[in-house]
Amino acid sequence: MTVADIFDKGGIIVWILATYAFIALIILFEKMICFAFLGKPANNFEKLLLESFYLGRPDPVIASIHGAEARVLQGILSAWNDGIYNLNRVALRLVSLELDTMEKGFRTLSFLGNTAPLLGLLGTIVGMIKSFMVIEQAGGQVDAQVLAGGIWEAMLTTGVGLAVAIPILLLLHILESAADKKIHSMRNHASIVLEHLPHIECSNSKLEQTEWRKAG
Repeated sequence: MTVADIFDKGGIIVWILATYAFIALIILFEKMICFAFLGKPANNFEKLLLESFYLGRPDPVIASIHGAEARVLQGILSAWNDGIYNLNRVALRLVSLELDTMEKGFRTLSFLGNTAPLLGLLGTIVGMIKSFMVIEQAGGQVDAQVLAGGIWEAMLTTGVGLAVAIPILLLLHILESAADKKIHSMRNHASIVLEHLPHIECSNSKLEQTEWRKAG
């Protein structure tokens, strides 16, 4: 059985499912590119970040990274420098913006993956109804080979629906797991910044007093 036979026997349902697969491929390709460019801090970044706070100069270390974590941390520092002290809300807003970007298209993928089997089942039920209508019209005198052919054609749409849905839902799960890891990373690094920012002014003040005493 060729691809052309599948489209011919499956009818409009298979064409709709092919459209589902095409849309899902576009979204998945776009999300793969999006996640590839999200960036990832180095393994020792957290250690460098903590050390930078002890020195009172976190800006250069945060500026050295790129990606989602960098945008969140740079946004928090920018708000701090602008005199905004309710940094928890700033951090939540920035993480939420990054989350919205990462999860864009997830609902569409979920819809396609969850409705594809139902659409295939609908095609099967319609095909079975037609087959039994033929049996009724023939008064029950139907060739078994013809009946079997009608049934497998009806079952075809369910198979196509599952073949479309399973890869979509599997890849969606992988993307959601990647998004969860990235969210955890952003929140972890944002927490470090929020915990240590209030101590910068105190450290800088002590440093200035020490330098003033040495100068005196």
